[in-house]
Amino acid sequence: MADHAALGFDPAPGDPAAVLALTKKLGASAQSLGEAARVVKDLVSHSSQWQGEAATAFRASLSQELPRYLGAAHTSLAEAARRLTGWHDTLVAHRALAARYESQAAAAKTEQALSDARRLARELATEHAAAASRVARTLNAATDRLAPKEPGLLSSIWHKITEDPGDALSNASAILGAIGAGVALFCPPAGLAVMLVAGGLSLAALTTHLADPKFRKPLLDGATKGEFDADFWKSGVTLLGDAAGTVPGVAAVASGAKAGTLAARAALTAAPEASALTGLSAGTTSFRSTTWSTADELRQVESPLTGWVMRSASQDARDRVGVAVAGTGAVTAVLDYAPDDETLEHTTTGVDGARGALDDAPSAIRKTGHAWSALRP
Repeated sequence: MADHAALGFDPAPGDPAAVLALTKKLGASAQSLGEAARVVKDLVSHSSQWQGEAATAFRASLSQELPRYLGAAHTSLAEAARRLTGWHDTLVAHRALAARYESQAAAAKTEQALSDARRLARELATEHAAAASRVARTLNAATDRLAPKEPGLLSSIWHKITEDPGDALSNASAILGAIGAGVALFCPPAGLAVMLVAGGLSLAALTTHLADPKFRKPLLDGATKGEFDADFWKSGVTLLGDAAGTVPGVAAVASGAKAGTLAARAALTAAPEASALTGLSAGTTSFRSTTWSTADELRQVESPLTGWVMRSASQDARDRVGVAVAGTGAVTAVLDYAPDDETLEHTTTGVDGARGALDDAPSAIRKTGHAWSALRP
């Protein structure tokens, strides 16, 4: 009767022994996870008797979410084991009915008796399929809760931004710098405004990074211990980019501040009886115009290497190359929010390092010299 020849089909397919074996394995796994969740929760909550530096370091390395994930996995596997136990019982009962209907069909003396047995078998098959579907859905739901979901794209990006605000500021500066350089080709005032904002973000990134012990550590280890690993180069390249990005904005503001101060003093000297607002108005106007003009001048100062390579090219071609170079910074900044990949990270660090050494640093040095000549008394 195993092939259900009389009925012509198996109304209740399944192997109760295999289901029972799986149920026992799931139950044992659920019990182990439950014990692991209890132990880890105890360790993380400092309620255990294990104390000292090793315990503190161990707790720091554990995610606060780990006990919750272990607990969720324990609950899910326990639920799956319970559902499979119920399915095992249902399967045993259905297969017993299937065997009975097969016997009735095999013993049928009339077409009506055979038809009745097959009708009951079809009803059983329908009920069996529905029960199997319900169990499958509950098992899928339990599986979904076994581990945390991978974050979505926006969630992943937001996590990286909040986890390392210094890098977020650097990336925003690089992206805005490239946008400003591109806009400046068609509308210099608008492009210049965007680039000034990018410079402000670079300054914020520089101060944020320098205040971060985790950022400074690879640099200090490289300088004092000779540990020139990937973290050292990444931090070094980032620091170079931040510093180079701050030069135009800081120089322009410093130049504007000098001009504004001189203009305010001149206005007050020319009209001693005037109120302080007269000097403030003159100083503000001079500060704004000088800052703007200096920023525009510095925007047009290019790297010595770029100037030498493109010495015979038109100014339009030079500007477009500058946009392309800035664009590589924007691309690597965007790729920083891609899923973690060691090869990609090393590649972007290499690209940023090459751009920094060949363009950003020489350009920043030349811009600093240009600004200093204007700031000197």
